[in-house]
Amino acid sequence: MADPVRIVFLGGLGEIGRNCMAIESGSGEKRRILVIDCGLMFPDADMHGVDLVLPDFSYLRDNADKIAAIVATHGHEDHVGGIQFLLRDNDGIGHLLEGRKLPIYGAALTLGLARNRIEEAGLLGRTDMIAVKDGEVVKIGPFEVEFIPVTHSVPHAHGIAVRTAQGVLLHSGDYKLDLTPVDGRRTDLARLGQLAKEHGVRLLLADSTNAEEAGHAPSETSVGPVLRQLMTDHADRRIITASFASHLHRIQQIADAAIAGGRKVATLGLSMRKNVRLGLQLGVLKIPESSLVDVEDLDRYEPGQICVISTGSQGEPMSALSTLSRGENKFVKLSDRDTIILSSHAIPGNESAVNKVMDGLLRAGAEVVHSGVVDVHATGHAQADEIKTYLSIVNPEWFVPIHGEYRHMVANAKLGVLMGVPADHVLLCEDGDVIELSDTGLEPVGRVPAGYLYVDGIVGDVGQGVLRDRRVLSEEGVVVVVVTVDSQTNKVLVGPEIITRGWVYAPEAEDLLDEACDVIATAVEKALGEGVHNVEALERDVRKAAGKFVSDRTKRRPMIVPVVMEA
Repeated sequence: MADPVRIVFLGGLGEIGRNCMAIESGSGEKRRILVIDCGLMFPDADMHGVDLVLPDFSYLRDNADKIAAIVATHGHEDHVGGIQFLLRDNDGIGHLLEGRKLPIYGAALTLGLARNRIEEAGLLGRTDMIAVKDGEVVKIGPFEVEFIPVTHSVPHAHGIAVRTAQGVLLHSGDYKLDLTPVDGRRTDLARLGQLAKEHGVRLLLADSTNAEEAGHAPSETSVGPVLRQLMTDHADRRIITASFASHLHRIQQIADAAIAGGRKVATLGLSMRKNVRLGLQLGVLKIPESSLVDVEDLDRYEPGQICVISTGSQGEPMSALSTLSRGENKFVKLSDRDTIILSSHAIPGNESAVNKVMDGLLRAGAEVVHSGVVDVHATGHAQADEIKTYLSIVNPEWFVPIHGEYRHMVANAKLGVLMGVPADHVLLCEDGDVIELSDTGLEPVGRVPAGYLYVDGIVGDVGQGVLRDRRVLSEEGVVVVVVTVDSQTNKVLVGPEIITRGWVYAPEAEDLLDEACDVIATAVEKALGEGVHNVEALERDVRKAAGKFVSDRTKRRPMIVPVVMEA
């Protein structure tokens, strides 16, 4: 009887981002964990002040000595952006590594993109980055891991086949079936078919992002002619494009279109500059040195001679495009001779931020072109017909949809059944679920912590309670009540004084505030008269009296902060 294999979902199921899972094999001292991806997620609008959202690392922290390696499918932030935080000491596992380096396997480009953040955090000394080639098989603890080429919106992405005691587990990675990719590197359907025929795929874990979208995703090369036409149509204007800094195939097509139109190319934004440099070093990008100019030298050229490739396609507040929209960018100032091309699509949840940036660009006089009006973007995720093709080739015994909101995974599950996977062999899981593959099949066996870890400056700085307080402050405001009491005479000596922000405008509500002070003073003196002298107890009485008054008179519930001092 073979040892069972467990799969622990730590992020990416029921959401866009935070992709992270662990595959566990063996028992006792021989138990080993293979982590596949460790990504981040951008915050929702109600996560006030939060910079990033990470997986809960509790399970990995509790089992740090069992982690054999991290395997990265590709270089997008939602798959590798969390690694630096995992390696840190506080909420991560850095202090538990006990001097050993944690291996990270992936394509050279994938590791290069991940390395930028890890190096910025000063944590390279805690990792051993091991580059792999397409089709390479690596022995990692009890696992044999094969890196299968797939096409995605970042070059050199991989699907991951893991040979275990329970057979082959296939992780699709993010993929599409692009038959004419920019670099000619297609999803290796032949290898997938061979794997299914020779070994059989015991369990498929597959991307669900576009499962609701019918048909096939357009080829990445379809964007090139559109970009060339836009360069021609706006020949006398400066072109500023925005895309993901990791989307090197898109950057290549933008550069090709610009150079064909006689333009020089400049990069704007730190991550764009770093990634273009990395792409050129690895040979993934091919842009002549003579066509590259420094963004500081743009004034030397006429508008029609320049194409700027910028970060900020998702409306990130401090990104280059956002600072442009606010007139705060130190390198580029917009005018009515600029055309902005948003060669991207807003990640779910980012629509409001992107719209705000577009409004700012338009107010600055620029013309804005986006995917809603011209086909300047092609998705990197398989749509329904591609998923069906993938399923027909892989023909898995068991199927678990991953990567996407819950509705995406439900749609993917239906595609699995449509393509012949028995309905009772398709499992819908969520973050925190633990499933076990054994000789008798696949079944849920438990749960692990899988909540959100919020990043606000530093890891662990923000919890649910803090977010709840921020939400109240943003929606209802705050009322601070300061009162000084004499416990000997049971009298209020000073105050109450009310300081408010976001509840009422004090200069226009003096009568209301005076009435509130009288009510609170009466409540405090009553409590003192009843023998209540404990400061905490008096603060509770102040909070109760102030809260009731505010609610009764204004039907609002601001945060009440009582401050009681003894003379």
